[in-house]
Amino acid sequence: MPKVVDRQGPSGTHRLFAAGNDAGLAEHVQTFGALPLHGVDARLIDVVEASGLTGRGGAAFASWRKIAATVDARSGAPLERKPVVIANGAEGEPLSFKDKALLAHAPHLVIDGLLTAARAVSGGQLFIYATDAGLPAVERALAQRHDSRSIRLVAAPETFISGEASAVVNGIANGPALPTDHRRRLSESGFKGRPTLVLNVETLAHMALIARYGSAWFRTEGSDRDPGTRLVSVSGPAGDRLLEVAGDAGLGDVLSSADIDTSSIQAVLVGGYHGRWVRPMGYRLSPTGPASHTVRPGAGVVHALPDSVCGLETTAQIVGYLANESAKQCGPCMYGLPAMARVLNSLAYGGRDPQLVRELGRLSRMVTGRGACHHPDGAAQLVGSALEAFSAEVAAHLAGTCTKRMGRRS
Repeated sequence: MPKVVDRQGPSGTHRLFAAGNDAGLAEHVQTFGALPLHGVDARLIDVVEASGLTGRGGAAFASWRKIAATVDARSGAPLERKPVVIANGAEGEPLSFKDKALLAHAPHLVIDGLLTAARAVSGGQLFIYATDAGLPAVERALAQRHDSRSIRLVAAPETFISGEASAVVNGIANGPALPTDHRRRLSESGFKGRPTLVLNVETLAHMALIARYGSAWFRTEGSDRDPGTRLVSVSGPAGDRLLEVAGDAGLGDVLSSADIDTSSIQAVLVGGYHGRWVRPMGYRLSPTGPASHTVRPGAGVVHALPDSVCGLETTAQIVGYLANESAKQCGPCMYGLPAMARVLNSLAYGGRDPQLVRELGRLSRMVTGRGACHHPDGAAQLVGSALEAFSAEVAAHLAGTCTKRMGRRS
């Protein structure tokens, strides 16, 4: 893949929205330059590997590995098995709004990334999969272009699991957006048995810039363990804020940038409903690193919990939601998550049996690693982090009080 850099890339952390909100194709090209599709082929894998780009949809898997696996599956396959490439913008996580914003205000970067990935894997059918709210701006952007006729838009349901990779493929191919067994590799047999590459829309937007400016430019922000920038959906007492931050950013710095007074915050949920409660605020956001100092950003969610709100009650509400949002296709989701929700609800709202905490640990061990997808694992991680972050609250609840309320609990 030749190095074609006809202009300097955006500097600082203002990259993905550098063309301005709601930029049309002309403004997009004026800001970023033309997309060099003529030079894109499987050698893009090496460029993406050198960049260190990881998936921005939650799993933080190395993007080059997903592309390489699809290329390998494509090798020697008949023409009718040309790979399928899917831009995943479902964003079922309730606390995340970054992908919706990206599709609404910078759809051309997502389209560029999708076309780039398709060239790299010699793809055939292309899809953009997002909820109804995210599709109108993409549809308008596609109407402005002459290089995107092969792209089809598919509406994703407003469910938590609709963005899981196998659920995306299942939803596009068959209708119900339900996960399939995660032992099946989509790169080998995904959409209608064809090699399939599913990438988050933010991941594709970064890839579009890497194709223009190269891996060294991408790494001018962030750190060696987390290069580049990432979008972060920040929510809490000050409202919702979308930030683009450098990789390996300090959690306290992110909160301050969102105008959140950290002295009024008791804990932060990082990574969303499948994420982790942490306190205090001295962590760094990175997909790798020791758990004592770093916390995985997941889908880029940072939710600040005010000091006046009970963390156990908040977590119980989330776990109840997760139990209801499961696909109910396997034992851990059908039985394990509802059981976890009941036990945590009891602990949060009046139960004083010390066995409740042990039972949560037992249930977490039972569901982890045994689901058809990773939904049970994420719920178990959330519960475990809550018991750790709110340990003083757990002790208070077991004693019949709540530190966030006056007097005894009923």
